[in-house]
Amino acid sequence: MVAPRFTEILCGLSHIQVRLVDSLSNRLELILVSDKQPEETGESGKPAVPDDVWERFARDSERDIRQSAPKEPSARARMVTERLRQQEARGGQPEGWRTSPAWQDRNARATRRRRLWAIIGVPLAIAVAVVAMKPSLLPGDPFDTSSGDPSAAASLPPETAPPTAPPSSAAPDTPTLDRPFAGSPAEGWADGAAGIVVPKAAPVGSRTRAQVATALRLTKNLLVDANLNPATLRGDRPEAALATLDPKQPKLRDDMESWLREPGKKHDPLTLFSRFDPDETRLVGDVAKTRGRMTFKAGEHASVAVHADYTFVYPVAPADKGSTEVTRTIVRRVLDVEVADPSKYQATPGTLWILRYDQNLANSACDVYDGFLHPQFDSSAPTGAPPTGPTTDPYDRSRDIERSATDTCGTLSRT
Repeated sequence: MVAPRFTEILCGLSHIQVRLVDSLSNRLELILVSDKQPEETGESGKPAVPDDVWERFARDSERDIRQSAPKEPSARARMVTERLRQQEARGGQPEGWRTSPAWQDRNARATRRRRLWAIIGVPLAIAVAVVAMKPSLLPGDPFDTSSGDPSAAASLPPETAPPTAPPSSAAPDTPTLDRPFAGSPAEGWADGAAGIVVPKAAPVGSRTRAQVATALRLTKNLLVDANLNPATLRGDRPEAALATLDPKQPKLRDDMESWLREPGKKHDPLTLFSRFDPDETRLVGDVAKTRGRMTFKAGEHASVAVHADYTFVYPVAPADKGSTEVTRTIVRRVLDVEVADPSKYQATPGTLWILRYDQNLANSACDVYDGFLHPQFDSSAPTGAPPTGPTTDPYDRSRDIERSATDTCGTLSRT
């Protein structure tokens, strides 16, 4: 900025010098003209250059000199020039209009806002996309999108204490091959063995944590093979379940073996195993619903005592492949088992003693003791004796199964 200004001043001075030289040259020529011989003057004897020309020349020269003279810069111009000179001496550059502290602070705030929106925006976009794909996730399902969704029922958490009331009534709906649990509280229950949740093992009495864990595992194995194994449900022999029973326990295992071979009213294998006649009934899908709980404590015979209370819901259809009618059979079982100390009692390691086994069978023909469950379908004539007992809710797990047991076949409030 200073160098161009200095160059401009030098150019002005050079211009003035040229004009002065030109003026002096012109005057010198006039003087030389005036000194010539009289023969160079006009015929009247007057000078060749009139006085008015000399006066005009003097005025023009004076005006040109004044206009070409350098002007005194203003105070502001001098201040700007001085500031630029100092800035150049420090080797810096003038501050840009967007590099001042105020602009830098504004840019910092804008950057923070963009970063905040980036942090919030990504989860928000994901949430919007999920809700767009499945609006029924919104609380209350404001778009009523769950009515046709087979998996619309929310899964219930595991049962950890005895219920105090039966489950609420589900929306009336007819079970189908695609939705076999429609209209049932079991639609929100766990699938199969996932509903048998084993509690965390801990030492009790003289039994170690490992021994308690073994007792819990054996109890679950018995329940799964007796009530959820597809082979057992089709009427096959429940080999794994029988293997959990201690052969040294008087009569029990031998009795179960005999009951499976020759079922009857006094020796019905349905007291421990869930079985359907494959010539009459087929299971719908691969899933039975399960809900219940398992607890443990120290037993009387230096043992671990395990209490299990579970309800199993089976969707079934007639064996005819062309039939689309679906119903459900509900079985509740309560077991008390022990794993005794083999060093103190006659017990087989790795097996169970069954001390109690109660059951409640819902939607199975009355007074039929052939070792199979016989679901009743609306499209078929009922088999067995008509129900004469009180009306009960097979989903009510708050009832004491032992006190509510009767010798008569009752009516069901729902299936």
